[in-house]
Amino acid sequence: MNDTLYKTLGVSKSATQSDIKKAFRKLMKALHPDLNPGDAAKEAKFKKVSAANDILSDPDKRALYDRGEIDENGAEVAQNPFGGGFQGQPRGGPNQGYGDMGDMFSQMFGGGQRGGFQQAAKGQDQRYNMTVSFTEAALGDDKQIHLADGSAVNVRVPKAIESGQSIRLKGKGHPGQNGGPAGDALIEIKVAAHPVFSRDGLDIEVTLPITLYEATLGGKVEVPTLHGAVGLKVPAGTSSGKVLRLKGRGVEKGRMKGDQLVRLQIHLPEKVDAKLEAFMKDMQKNASYDPRQKLKAGTRA
Repeated sequence: MNDTLYKTLGVSKSATQSDIKKAFRKLMKALHPDLNPGDAAKEAKFKKVSAANDILSDPDKRALYDRGEIDENGAEVAQNPFGGGFQGQPRGGPNQGYGDMGDMFSQMFGGGQRGGFQQAAKGQDQRYNMTVSFTEAALGDDKQIHLADGSAVNVRVPKAIESGQSIRLKGKGHPGQNGGPAGDALIEIKVAAHPVFSRDGLDIEVTLPITLYEATLGGKVEVPTLHGAVGLKVPAGTSSGKVLRLKGRGVEKGRMKGDQLVRLQIHLPEKVDAKLEAFMKDMQKNASYDPRQKLKAGTRA
């Protein structure tokens, strides 16, 4: 059993699907091109890791790979229809004793290309790149792509897809040889950044500006989500950096659904008027407090 893809992800052949997912996400965070601009080596490794995950994260593809029926690129490995390998490994029976199946055909039919016997082979896969919006990647969508032969095909972008993952279009690659099937089209996805949202797995993250009086007094504010704005209650006495969670407002994948994490950030008005300035001076004089007290204590510990 080949283990090249397992080594690429840094897992053993006996790794569970959960182990593979964790290893892939860890490598994505370390190698993603957006986090390593201009680093060609990491970008190349990023592509190899994505290709490995495309096969090993799919139980059916992984089983084919483990049995040697597909290679590291997902292309089918031609099998000998007569029961033995084409590299001098007969499996017994009436052909026992021939070191190479090609020798047998050569003796039966005379010279030519391995005795006139031409092996059917699957065509090579064709690789493409597609950039999708943040929302298209999170919610799924239908896109169109033009193939190398000029034809346009519709592509279903699945929900929760991430940068580096690929979509496979069966039979849309290079033509096969000697009657073999055509290869596949592999479309590598790049997810564009969003001006408001960011994503961690299935969770959506957003920074929400709030006023000084909303932070002090509390109240209900409006928060954008992937599915439209919703109301959120801000507790009284909230500080900048506090994170509130909206359950089930993240990305959906199968039966799993992420949350939306809302990081609150207090924003003062661009111009502080006289009343606010006077109020703050009075507070500084009569109700002062030190928010850095614990920080100072920690440095002396």
